[in-house]
Amino acid sequence: MKRIQLILLLLLTVALVFWSCGGGQKQAADQSAAGSEVTNKDITTPAEEGGYGFENLAEDLGYVTYEMKEDEIIFFGDPRAQKGGLFRHITSRFPATMRTEGQNANYVENNTISGLCYEGLITTHPLTLEFIPSLASHWKISDDKLKFWFRINPDARWSDGREVIAEDVVATWDLHMDETILSPSDQLVYGKFERPVVEGKYLVSVVCQELSWRNLLYFGGMAILPSYYLNQIDGSEYLKEYQFKMLPGTGPYEIREENIVSQESFTLTRRLDFWAKDDPMNKYQANFDKIKFIVVKDNNALIFEMFKHGESDFYTVAAAREWIEETNFEEVQKGWVQKRKIYSEKPTGTSGYAFNMRKWPFDDKRIRMAFTYLYNREKMNEEMYYSEYSMMNSLYSGSVYENPKNEKVSYNPEKAVKLLEEAGYTTRNDEGWLVHEDGRVLRFEIAIMKGVDYMVTPVQQMMKEYGIDMQIKYIDGNANWKNLMERNFTIFMQNWSGLVFPNPETSLKSSLADENNTNNIGGFKNDRVDELLGEYDVTFDQARRVEIIREIDGIYSDVHPAAWGIARNYQRVVYWDKFGSPEYMVGRYTGDYRSVFTFWWYEPEKEKALKEAMANNSDLPVGEVNVMYWPEYLKANTN
Repeated sequence: MKRIQLILLLLLTVALVFWSCGGGQKQAADQSAAGSEVTNKDITTPAEEGGYGFENLAEDLGYVTYEMKEDEIIFFGDPRAQKGGLFRHITSRFPATMRTEGQNANYVENNTISGLCYEGLITTHPLTLEFIPSLASHWKISDDKLKFWFRINPDARWSDGREVIAEDVVATWDLHMDETILSPSDQLVYGKFERPVVEGKYLVSVVCQELSWRNLLYFGGMAILPSYYLNQIDGSEYLKEYQFKMLPGTGPYEIREENIVSQESFTLTRRLDFWAKDDPMNKYQANFDKIKFIVVKDNNALIFEMFKHGESDFYTVAAAREWIEETNFEEVQKGWVQKRKIYSEKPTGTSGYAFNMRKWPFDDKRIRMAFTYLYNREKMNEEMYYSEYSMMNSLYSGSVYENPKNEKVSYNPEKAVKLLEEAGYTTRNDEGWLVHEDGRVLRFEIAIMKGVDYMVTPVQQMMKEYGIDMQIKYIDGNANWKNLMERNFTIFMQNWSGLVFPNPETSLKSSLADENNTNNIGGFKNDRVDELLGEYDVTFDQARRVEIIREIDGIYSDVHPAAWGIARNYQRVVYWDKFGSPEYMVGRYTGDYRSVFTFWWYEPEKEKALKEAMANNSDLPVGEVNVMYWPEYLKANTN
């Protein structure tokens, strides 16, 4: 969801902007892995302009690259991986657009599509988060860190067969900076760079308008789009033309128009001509021939039943009750369906209730705090969630960035009542609702999707007990997101992904508070935070960056634009036993179900054994539920 939003090693937008199957050690064709099939090689562009032979000049020119070590291969996919098969996944909504940029393109589905179908110039190492090649084989940074150069691999090809060239980078930046794509955060992020300059057919440079330790990550991780198409249209035409069709990409998958069935499904097809398919950093990734997303809107119970009937291959278990009470069915006991709780270092993210501070009644901090004190999440965790979770008290819960001085908010009706009285709510009407001194009843509406009401109705009852009328309205996911982006809400039940590299600017900068279609959903404004955001961008010292984020976290917590929810650092899944995966199962920092699309593979032998077991009503081996690879790795490699 939050597309431009643990241990700050240099920035995740990696998980959300840099999440990509296309990274790797992509040297020039004369050094690429045997078996690569690159047609129409350009042998006329000289090495000095980025052509073949550039790698022999790169070091003298100040360019760097990354060469994968043999013992790192396992972190880029498992050598046991096989290509083939169909992977079916049910999602709860159809994207508002198939575009990966512009208005309504900041859904998690669009981010997933972008990661599978497009690539940036560089990406990050799945283990260390060091920069590694993607479309660019080499890059250079000026001494003052205000200018970058990239050499695009001349082997790189779009899915329509055209070469990837420096002009593609320029056209992509132009698109982001076109205000008619109706995505103000794009102009905020990419407006920090001057227009890129074509230095040669495969060489492009960019100047940063201000110093920031995140610049290389953001510009280098920008998913590149083809200039051949972008140069024929402007931003508004792009929104219309590519609403439900895809621009050619360079990544390992593509979505063909015939595989988009509006409101029902969309299917990604593995590209047999993927330009970097034989690169060691890609060879064991993107293994499924097809990944089909089946849409079942806002009905988790039906989605789960469809999984149990074999209509999908994989199911993410979000609810603790479902995990404890409903994932021990016969197919799990017999080993036909495997059950895993997979731990990782994926940031926790943010959950709970976000207040629209632009509107009554949550423009009053006392009402925000009263709601928070009446939100008995500890009781809900014990009685509804089987004590599976911890309490969140920070934007950066459980990470080094959490401010330890933040109030550890707990259920406290006495404090809530006092705050309500101070805010002018001293009496109740005949229906039992609190009434302000000016006659207004303390009543507001929350829009939710069906299927999550079990999490909201208890909170509704908590508020009702103390005279607050929290009315529930059912709405579909697309409409709810539209209302959020257009600020047509009073309170919003939130659940945001976290970032490895915090990016508070896009959600906390004051200039975005009154802008639609940005991640500053609560209308947060604070001069000191704006000042800290500016310092954060130019601070290259990790310890100081931690201090800055902690101070921001403390200010945010004090302003209280949200009532924090609960947190967990693992992924709960069930899946039919016909797949293989690396021992770690999910990426160290990405850590969610999307790792399945990258690292897992279909095993025909397993599916054959599964069918035989089901036909004979016999058992298959049941694997260990808890997957502790990454916590154990961290423990073993921490001094």
